[in-house]
Amino acid sequence: MSDYRIQGETGEWEVVIGLEVHAQVTSNAKLFSGAATAFGAEPNTQVSLVDAAMPGMLPVPNRECIRQAVRTGMAIEAQINKWSRFDRKNYFYADLPQGYQISQLYHPIVGEGAIDISLDEKNPDAAGKRIGVQRIHVEQDAGKLMHDQHPTQSYVDLNRSGVALMEIVSKPDLASPAETGAYLRKLRSILRYVGSCDGNMEEGSMRADVNVSVRKPGHELGTRTETKNVNSVRFVMAVVEQEAKRQVEVLEAGGKIQQETRLYDPDRNETRSMRSKEDAHDYRYFPDPDLLPLVLDDAFLEECRASLPELPDAKRARYEALGITAYQATVLTAEVEAARWFDALLDAGVKPAAAANWTTSELFGALNRTGKDILNSPVSPAQAAELLGLIADGTLSGSLAKQVFEVMLETGDGAAKVVEDRGLKQTSDTGAIEKVIAEVMAANADKVADYRGGKDKLFGFFVGQTMKAMGGKANPAVVNEVLKSALGESVAP
Repeated sequence: MSDYRIQGETGEWEVVIGLEVHAQVTSNAKLFSGAATAFGAEPNTQVSLVDAAMPGMLPVPNRECIRQAVRTGMAIEAQINKWSRFDRKNYFYADLPQGYQISQLYHPIVGEGAIDISLDEKNPDAAGKRIGVQRIHVEQDAGKLMHDQHPTQSYVDLNRSGVALMEIVSKPDLASPAETGAYLRKLRSILRYVGSCDGNMEEGSMRADVNVSVRKPGHELGTRTETKNVNSVRFVMAVVEQEAKRQVEVLEAGGKIQQETRLYDPDRNETRSMRSKEDAHDYRYFPDPDLLPLVLDDAFLEECRASLPELPDAKRARYEALGITAYQATVLTAEVEAARWFDALLDAGVKPAAAANWTTSELFGALNRTGKDILNSPVSPAQAAELLGLIADGTLSGSLAKQVFEVMLETGDGAAKVVEDRGLKQTSDTGAIEKVIAEVMAANADKVADYRGGKDKLFGFFVGQTMKAMGGKANPAVVNEVLKSALGESVAP
């Protein structure tokens, strides 16, 4: 349980949160038409006669959209309803050509499921919570009103009209901004692994309606508000915090919370009232007479389940079983592209622990530094495997490997080519190393005497001087061994 509380003048208050996440289905067409769904197209260039609600046009369900919703339900171990039905949700707005939205109220395609979240990313096993999912239903999106194209008029863009959405409704199991953020990140990760939604919140293909209420600990649920269309994890967390504080202030001042729809202003970091919140009966739902019920057969369900990839939790457990730390496994599985890149590195034969250490430190550090992501990494898994292989066989020391990696980032060349072209191969030639060590000791006779007199910490000085003299190309293990002998220490057999 969360210990998050809001401290008011009358004592502590609990926050109760539920999310309704609208996820645009990855598909080659809209839910009931063959129109395209590409982001950023010119206004009204992706609109079929069905989307524009021309008379006589009948909807035909897109099989792929149904398939993706079923696969998403299976990924969260939810009940898949073999019989479901579309309903009409009636309301009138300028960007809704039909005067109603085709949705699923009474018989959704996916029933109850759950998503496990971690509350400590650096120690994933320290704390966790299971968040219930009440349902996933499929519905069509509305169009978009554009208010900034004309000084006195609003334009309508119907490109989004009819786009397939999954509405993923959580139970009111969330109790803090941190839990809400963890849930939304985990849900986004699952959707991206499954491939049912690209999760691009900045493009509007995944957005959340945030339901918030407050109550005294142990009391009945309070009246909730719904903040619509929040399009980032950070903003969702801010909505929870600010709206909960606002409600506490209203209640402690003797006021009442109105059931209403609100909007979030990120510039002012505040929510503000938009309209009173309707109940289901206000939309006069009834079964859509143009659409037969959806009936899913066992063969279809089996194909959906067989198509599921290894999901984040299973992949993390597999990585940990390979000897990778829980934290590294969490980092590597957070984004599907990074996990796929890392799997390719393992498939190339690199030992798991070495692969994880290098990927989470060297590669991710370099990508962050250069403002790139794993999809446009200049270094491929095959090239990384080559580099790590040269470290493992003693061709490169750690410091030389860093130099080689920097060149690889700049040029895109493979590790072996960089080593050959730049002469960066590590030397284990005992004779050459002995010669340099003799020169270093001769130039620092006083420090040799001090070392032999008991100043053991000077050993690092001699290692550094030797490595410097050899341009960092000496094998550190050989340097250590030869130095111990030269300085008068016995070398373990």
